Amino acid sequence: MRPDRQRRWVLAAVLAVVALVTTYLLREVLWTVFFAVTVAYVLLPVRDWLVDRGLGRQAASAVATTAAFLAGVAVLVPLALVVYRRRRAVLDLLRRLPEVVVLRAGGFSYRVELADIVPAAAQSVRGVAIDVARAAPVIALKAALFAFVLYALLLYPGAPGRAIRRLVPVSYHDVLETLHERVTTTLYAIYVLQAATAVATFAIAFVVFSLLGYDAAFSYAVVAGVLQFVPIVGPSILIVLLAAVDLSLGAVTRAVLVLVVGLPLIGFLPDATVRPKLAEWTAELPGSVYFIGFTGGVLSVGAVGFIAGPLAVALLASVVRLVGDNWNGATR
Repeated sequence: MRPDRQRRWVLAAVLAVVALVTTYLLREVLWTVFFAVTVAYVLLPVRDWLVDRGLGRQAASAVATTAAFLAGVAVLVPLALVVYRRRRAVLDLLRRLPEVVVLRAGGFSYRVELADIVPAAAQSVRGVAIDVARAAPVIALKAALFAFVLYALLLYPGAPGRAIRRLVPVSYHDVLETLHERVTTTLYAIYVLQAATAVATFAIAFVVFSLLGYDAAFSYAVVAGVLQFVPIVGPSILIVLLAAVDLSLGAVTRAVLVLVVGLPLIGFLPDATVRPKLAEWTAELPGSVYFIGFTGGVLSVGAVGFIAGPLAVALLASVVRLVGDNWNGATR
C-alpha cells in the first residue's frame, strides 16, 4: 500500500475512534447537536440569501440562527401556555370523577376503582410544573448549545465537508455529493412536511371545533396544530381531553361527536393524506416508506426520530441505488 494511502486510512481510523469516544462522552447532548445540524442544512440557503442582499457572513448567520430559535419558541410557547392555563380545569375534572365507574356491555359489567387512581393523577398534574422547573437549567443549556452549534455551522458551512473530502479518495467524491444532495432534499421535505401537516391540522381542527360549538375553537386549533410536532400522540390527546371534559360537564353528545369526528379528521386525516403526498413530491419517498421511517425513528430514539428515521430510510434508499447502479455497470 502506498504511504499516502496508508496515511489516509490511518487518519480515517483515528477519526472513527475519536468520533466514537466523543459520541459516548457527549451522548446527553447528541440529539441536540444532530437537530442543529439538520436545521443548518435547511437554513443555509436563507443565510446565503441574506449574504447576497448585503449582510456580512456573521450577521447573516446570526439572523438565520435567531429566526430558527424564535420559530422553535413560537411552536412551544402556545402549547405551554394552554397547559398552564388549563391545569386547574384538569384538576377540577379529576376531583369530580367518581370513586367507582361501572362499565356495562353485552350483559356484562365491570367495576373500575378510581379511588386510588384519581389522587395519583392529580399529583402527577401538580408535579408537571415542578418537573419543568427542575429541568429548566438543562433545557436552557441545550437551547444555548443548539444556537451555538447552528451559528457555527452557518458561519463555516463548508468546513465539515472539506475535512471529509480530504479523507475520502477522489474517485468516491461523487458518492459524497449524492448523499449530500439526498440529505438536503430529505431534510427540506421533512420540515416542509411537518409545517404543512401542522397547518392542515389547524385548519381542519378550527372548522370541527367551531361546528361543535367550542368557545375557544381558535385556541384549541392552534394547540392541535402544535401537537402535530409531538410524535405518535399528536392532537389525539387534545381530542380525548376535550371529550373527557364534556363528559364531566354532562355534554355527552358533544363528547361522542368530538371523538367520532375529531379523531379521524384531526388526528388521522392530515397524517394520512398531507404527509405521504408531500413525501412523494418533495423527498421522492413512497408514503409507506416515509411512514416506516417516521414511526420507527420515533419509537427507537424518541421525538427527534421524526427527523432521524425518514433521513436514515432516505439514505439507505440512496445507497441501495448507488450499489445497484455500480453493480450493473461492473457486470456489463
